[in-house]
Amino acid sequence: MHVLFDNGGKQYLVSKGDIINVEKINKLIGTTIEVDNILMYCKNNIYKFGNPYIKNICVIAKIINHNRSKKIKIIKFIRRKHYRRNYGHRQWFTQIKIIDIIL
Repeated sequence: MHVLFDNGGKQYLVSKGDIINVEKINKLIGTTIEVDNILMYCKNNIYKFGNPYIKNICVIAKIINHNRSKKIKIIKFIRRKHYRRNYGHRQWFTQIKIIDIIL
């Protein structure tokens, strides 16, 4: 069974037992969360789509870790004006494990 849900403006296609990185969730490590923003689910090649969400389905996940992603570099440069700026950014993310999908 596969489920497509959205979190933090991004969509994730998951099944039971998957480990994914989502936007930072302000909860402690080891707590379980419920995601009910289900856009689509598939079971035995039968697809069901929501408008925008499907009711009565939720994903149970456990928070494994909080971490930061790789650094991206932002470079601003204007030629002939002696203007150069270098910035860096590391985005926080939360690593979760999908425990169960409840229909």
